[in-house]
Amino acid sequence: MIEVILDTETTGLSVKEKHRIIEIGCIELKNQIPTGKIFHEYLNPERKVSEEAFKVHGYSDDFLSTQKKFPEIAVNFFNFIKDKKIVIHNASFDLSFLDFECKLANFKPINKGNIIDTLEIARQKYPGSQNSLDALCKRFNVDNSRREKHTALIDCELLKEVYINLLDLKEPKLDLESVGSSVLKQGYHINTERNKNSIVISPSKEEIKLHQNYLSKQLPKNNYK
Repeated sequence: MIEVILDTETTGLSVKEKHRIIEIGCIELKNQIPTGKIFHEYLNPERKVSEEAFKVHGYSDDFLSTQKKFPEIAVNFFNFIKDKKIVIHNASFDLSFLDFECKLANFKPINKGNIIDTLEIARQKYPGSQNSLDALCKRFNVDNSRREKHTALIDCELLKEVYINLLDLKEPKLDLESVGSSVLKQGYHINTERNKNSIVISPSKEEIKLHQNYLSKQLPKNNYK
C-alpha cells in the first residue's frame, strides 16, 4: 500500500482570516517503509505572516516573498499524492488550508476519502490523553529534539514514526519479494517448493566446507563428516 505523510505550515491559524500555506512537505511510504520519494516546497503566500505563526516556524516575509506561488507547484503536488492514502495529523486543519488554496487556484479539492487522520486514531486509542504530535512522540519515545521550530519535513519524519506506532507496527513490514530478489542476486538458492510463502536460503558448497573444517578443528570428538 502506498501512503503519503503530509504536513503544512501556514501564515496563521484560520482560513477565515485568509491565511495561506507557506510550506508543504510529503514523504511517500510503501507498506509503512519510506520509498525515498519526497515532495517539498516553500510558498509565497502573498500576505504577511502573523507574529504567532512566525514564532512557531520562523519563516520571514522576506524569505517567503522569493518563493513560488501555489498554482506553480500544484500540478506536481497533485501528481505526487494521486491515488495514495494521505496521512495527516489533525487533518481538518491542513485540509482547510489546502482546500482554500485549491479554490483560489481553480483546482479540485483533495478527496477526503483518501485521508487518514492520526489525531483521530490517537483519540480512539488514548481517550482523554494529550495527543498532540509532541505528546505522541513522548509516548512512543520518538526523538523530537530537532523540532525547535515547526517545519513540514521534520514534522513528516516525526509523524511517520508516530503513525507506525499507532498502528502497532514497531518494525515495518518486509517486502519478501524484494528480499527474494536480493538474495538471488547474491548467488543464494531459494527453496520455495515446501512453502511458497516462506524463503529458505541454502548454504553454498564453500560455506558447508568451511563449516566442516571449523567443526573438525574446534570439536574433533564429534568426528564430523
